[in-house]
Amino acid sequence: MAPVSRRPSPFDGDVHGSLHDLQLSSETPLTPQQEYGPSNAPLKLRIANGGAGQSGLIGALAVAFIDYVKKNASNRPPEHEKWLQRVREGDDFKVGWYLGDTTQSLEYIEHDLADIAVTYNEAAELQSIKDGFSLSRIYGFRDRFMLVGPRENPARLEENDDILTMFNKINKSGKQVPATSPPTRFLSRYDKSATNIKESSLFAMIGQVPWAYAYSTWYHQYARFPLEALKAASQLSEYTLTDYGTYLSSPEEVQNAVVEYKMSSGSADDLLLNPAHVLFGKAARENPHAILFMLWMHWAEGGQAIVATYAPHGKVLYLPAPDE
Repeated sequence: MAPVSRRPSPFDGDVHGSLHDLQLSSETPLTPQQEYGPSNAPLKLRIANGGAGQSGLIGALAVAFIDYVKKNASNRPPEHEKWLQRVREGDDFKVGWYLGDTTQSLEYIEHDLADIAVTYNEAAELQSIKDGFSLSRIYGFRDRFMLVGPRENPARLEENDDILTMFNKINKSGKQVPATSPPTRFLSRYDKSATNIKESSLFAMIGQVPWAYAYSTWYHQYARFPLEALKAASQLSEYTLTDYGTYLSSPEEVQNAVVEYKMSSGSADDLLLNPAHVLFGKAARENPHAILFMLWMHWAEGGQAIVATYAPHGKVLYLPAPDE
């Protein structure tokens, strides 16, 4: 009698990050992941974000913004003057980066735990404005999603495949009996982050909802922040959706362990485009530092110039906001 082919056992390492279950209120104590500015200066600006903070972009923006306030740039726009004067009336200041994915960052805004949030989901951002938690929104920069996976490529993805074809191949190969070698698995951050929302929408576009099953042998739910998730996928030989900033910010051994199968071109109609918007929260309506930061971030020679030249690993990580 021929042996019965079986699928591999469900992956037993599915872990949910503790941060994702926080019950927030305006009294919730939050500690900045990092602070920028003189160590003894007061914290005047709170920025919430996930991946761009981990890649160092938020820090680069914070340092450049503090430097802009200190210097007398001859080319600064006239609309900055009023707020520059207000900011300069006080002492030196610090900027704090608060680690949170899109969902968490918007919750920080809602509960007045952050002044500004840099997020990646248009529908959630517009809802925050509609609800009155955010007061305005500007296009900050363009990140690019990329599908990476093991060098063995058990799903047999091909260079000319579009992203939906690739997701369809991963889905079919993951369900295959007997299983591929190595098994075809997809690591999902499964955390309501912009990355999780994007990969969920791509699966839905091919008519698949692997998270709807009680368990899946190939859909690995791993709720971690971007750097940790990509590291896990590289170690476990799994496909995953990540962003270019996270990929370039990862250690060399992580980059070498995965293959880039598809990356966004940065065009507006690309399914893998990851646009980042900067939201001005209601807690910051009287905060001159936050108001000036929004003006500076939108300025081609301010925040946009920092984005366009930010290349900590020798390659520019992000694209500036498109021309209006």
